[in-house]
Amino acid sequence: MKQIIVILFLLLFPLYVFAQKDSLKKQPLGKSINTYFNELLPVISPDGKTLYFCRVGHPQNLGFEEDISDTDIWISYLGKDSSWSPAVNAGKPLNNKLNNFVCSITPDGNTILLGGYYDEFNLDKDKVYYSKKTKTGWSNPKPLNIKNFYNNHQFGVYYLCNDGKTLLMSVERRDSYGDLDIYVSFHIDGNMWTEPMNLGNTINTKYDDTTPFIASDGVTLYFASEGHKGYGEYDIFMSRRLDSTWKKWSVPVNLGEEINSDEWEAYYRLDAQGIYAYFVSYAGGNDADIYRIKLPEEIRPNPVVLVSGIITDAVTKEPVEADVLYEFLPDGTEAGIASSNPLTGEYKIVLPAGRNYGFHTEAEGYLSVSENIDATDVNIYTEITKNIELKKNIVGQIVRLNNVFFDFDKYDLKEESFPELDRVADFLNENPGVIIEISGHTDNIGSDEYNLVLSENRAKSVRDYLISKGIQEYRVTYKGYGESVPVDTNETDEGRQNNRRVEFKILSL
Repeated sequence: MKQIIVILFLLLFPLYVFAQKDSLKKQPLGKSINTYFNELLPVISPDGKTLYFCRVGHPQNLGFEEDISDTDIWISYLGKDSSWSPAVNAGKPLNNKLNNFVCSITPDGNTILLGGYYDEFNLDKDKVYYSKKTKTGWSNPKPLNIKNFYNNHQFGVYYLCNDGKTLLMSVERRDSYGDLDIYVSFHIDGNMWTEPMNLGNTINTKYDDTTPFIASDGVTLYFASEGHKGYGEYDIFMSRRLDSTWKKWSVPVNLGEEINSDEWEAYYRLDAQGIYAYFVSYAGGNDADIYRIKLPEEIRPNPVVLVSGIITDAVTKEPVEADVLYEFLPDGTEAGIASSNPLTGEYKIVLPAGRNYGFHTEAEGYLSVSENIDATDVNIYTEITKNIELKKNIVGQIVRLNNVFFDFDKYDLKEESFPELDRVADFLNENPGVIIEISGHTDNIGSDEYNLVLSENRAKSVRDYLISKGIQEYRVTYKGYGESVPVDTNETDEGRQNNRRVEFKILSL
């Protein structure tokens, strides 16, 4: 029997090796996507299920009759059989009779970044636009307001990172090292962005450096370059950001001949898992096609956590349109922002592994609800579902403070609690008539008397913090309930954890 097993292994192992090598070769996406027209700018949604791209000169483009080289945005969806649906024109308002192209889409799928021309009265100005999903479809594109923005090149390429607050661009400016250089701009407030900052000469050369893309980990940069040593006209390279200045980068690494050829390769994109890459190549003939390749471990980005769920009204269970803001803990530094789908309430956020996060929702007429994700020990791509129920701002409403933390068996507030409690203080300052009760609760481990004292001390610690932030004492009462008001079973670890909590109740508006 052992001899048979050995013989089978010897026969099948070469086939396995061949299959593994074959899986690492680039493959065109097929006739549903690629045609004898140029297909450019693939943008894969972080969940890997929707592909946006551009077609040049297709007869179904909205401006084809006036300009046979017109560029439009097209969309395809991944089916259950892992095949892509026949691509369809995205239509208005993402497309018009002028050149239009997609730059990126946020993880929640609700904000899309666009390039091209959406203002027929300013065709001489290169701008980057955004559109948001509404209950009736995409909103009319509006330009981003970038401080001192200009582009001396006829082309510009843009990418909005998953955090929604970092914008990469490939443009030509007075401080460029060559033609197209890669720059970064940061979100200030509203629709305002900082002046573009050059990434430096580790990345940029005296030739074109373009089509920048930051993976979901927030540090791994992929870009196309004419100036770094490669196999052909444009090759795709990888570099990692070494600190928060965006000026220090590892030496760019060519992604190799399985991806790059003696032709033109660019527009490299990944989904959140970082296993498959999508990019454009002329290797197959005279026109540009979109390819996919499974990446070897050494050129994959760092793992991330994809958090998704549905935001609903706690009473009606109807979807709620809300913003989801997430932050690093313990310091509360803003990490990113997302929004829920106005029709379905669905949201998605992507969190790079290795950090502890808090996130909270904001919706008009509702009290903020917080959650937290500890991703410090995550070492593989992970998906987590977190459905969120929002409660109206009314008397008697109870809100759980999920991001208030204590050490085991103690009542001193941990530093990670401060961002959450600062938001409660802001809420009270914005609503000067509101009076609240802070309540502490425990599980049933320990004596009734001990749990009552512990819960009261924890509630008092929260009250004292709010008072230290300038809230009048009469507006914040506190009470410990011990184990008397459970919200879950005390028979499991998860149930006991749910019972250990701090809440506030609105007593008066």
